[in-house]
Amino acid sequence: MMSDAPILVDKRDDGVALITLNRPDRLNAMSAELLRQLADALTDTAADEAVRCVAITGAGRAFSAGGDVKDMADDRRAVTFGGETDEEASGLLARAAQTTTGAIYAHPKPVVALINGVVVGGALGLALACDARLASERARIGTAFRNVGLSGDFGTTYLLPRLVGWGRARELFLTGDLLDAASARELGLVTAVYAEDTLLSEGLAYCAQLAQGPTKAFGRMKENLNFGEHHSLQQTLAHEALNQRFSALDFDHHEGATAFANKQQPAFQGR
Repeated sequence: MMSDAPILVDKRDDGVALITLNRPDRLNAMSAELLRQLADALTDTAADEAVRCVAITGAGRAFSAGGDVKDMADDRRAVTFGGETDEEASGLLARAAQTTTGAIYAHPKPVVALINGVVVGGALGLALACDARLASERARIGTAFRNVGLSGDFGTTYLLPRLVGWGRARELFLTGDLLDAASARELGLVTAVYAEDTLLSEGLAYCAQLAQGPTKAFGRMKENLNFGEHHSLQQTLAHEALNQRFSALDFDHHEGATAFANKQQPAFQGR
């Protein structure tokens, strides 16, 4: 029987950890408790050496409808996670975003979003922070903040323009238009589109391949890319050189170099 916990974590034998947003009756809307448990799951999978790739999906027919709009309508404080003052509310919202979107973006292992249905609002920020996004044919992707009179959070205004360009991002924020899976792929928002009943199996197979890679090198690749977004070429060259020195000491570098020299497939171990 499926748990009623808002976050489910399945650590598989192939090195993939599947995190499921589990409020299907509310389209996996993001409550404060869901976000707290998601942050805990991200921290745990980052530290667990047996986990070499993370997949995130939603239970039921949605990835996530973003913030819980019903709670927002019932109580203004729901949108601010209980903050009594504007300053306190801003701090709580920022921490919620940092411990979820920020944790995905800086996660030391590959993180893949399996978008099984609608993803809008703050949940879009979670998906955009992932290293790759795979979608089902029934996926619908949008910002939707305009529909509830909000300006955007969870990193959406940072991440979306970097994926689709500033002009298209502005349009998507201002119109609130929902993109179907094919349109999202054309824009580069998703890598591949699968039939609804094969997304999970295809997505987990994709993640299993990543889990067989040089995990520590993957983490440093991500760190280099994140660093390069905000620094000059010269600064990035220096940062790359430092990480390359660390990677050269890893078992996986020795394994990869030896396998290459012997014309064999490497057996990376994530160390």
